[in-house]
Amino acid sequence: MYRRPLQSAVRRLVSGAATRAAPLQVLHEKSSLSRALVTCQRARVFSPFVPQCRSYHISTQLCNVKDSPRHSDEEVGTFTKFIEAMGFTGPLKYNKWKIKIAALRMYTCCVERINYDDFFEKCNLPDTLNSWFLVAQLHVWMCLVRMRQEGREGKYMCHYIVHSMWEDVEQRSKIMGIDATHRKEGLKVMTETFYAAIFGYDEGILSDDCVLASALWKNLFGCQCEEPQQLELMVEYVRKQMQFIDALDGQDLLLTGEVKWRPLLEDNAQSILKMTAQTPKLSSE
Repeated sequence: MYRRPLQSAVRRLVSGAATRAAPLQVLHEKSSLSRALVTCQRARVFSPFVPQCRSYHISTQLCNVKDSPRHSDEEVGTFTKFIEAMGFTGPLKYNKWKIKIAALRMYTCCVERINYDDFFEKCNLPDTLNSWFLVAQLHVWMCLVRMRQEGREGKYMCHYIVHSMWEDVEQRSKIMGIDATHRKEGLKVMTETFYAAIFGYDEGILSDDCVLASALWKNLFGCQCEEPQQLELMVEYVRKQMQFIDALDGQDLLLTGEVKWRPLLEDNAQSILKMTAQTPKLSSE
């Protein structure tokens, strides 16, 4: 998919980081985002052809991290705390090599079980290494969010998921013939982009759809999207995907790393929701 020469694309990626800092460009980006969000809101409210947003990804309240479901705190001994404070990993509940293999398999699911052509077409993204990385990092982030709920083992697995991602990106850039200088500069920019995206996506998933749409507009679309349908599609995709992988068993993820993804386009995206049957109340007479 990425056999075309991408040396010029990496140069544009490096130079783009500097040009975005210009004040006029920043003002233009903010105004473009405002127009896109306003248009998106109007389309949701006034258009009879655009389906209304599903209730399961609408929220007007910020979610406190302490209120979200988390893995039960483990009892960590003094020795484990000491060696982890020194930068080492203490004993884990599962074998470390099994977790490393599961981390590699989970990252493989992020790059091999995704139809990138659908994202390029529906989101109007160019078929380049950078676009591939932006889509891949979105799915890697969703895996990191899920595995951080699994205590110390999950955090250990997150480290090797990210490690596998950077090794894969470097190998792909070598195969494409990018020289060492531009490869180093490109990886530096990608690293900054990745951690900035992680912060933005975390804020978006804990907030309402406008905040999540803003994070996607900036990190996935590169501040170049003014189509509200594209933003709405990606917000819906992230919400339903997070709900789907959150229901997966944590132990299976730690030992196998197998993740299946829902497609970008579905006829009935609400099919994941489980209808809770209400128990009729018996009137006591």
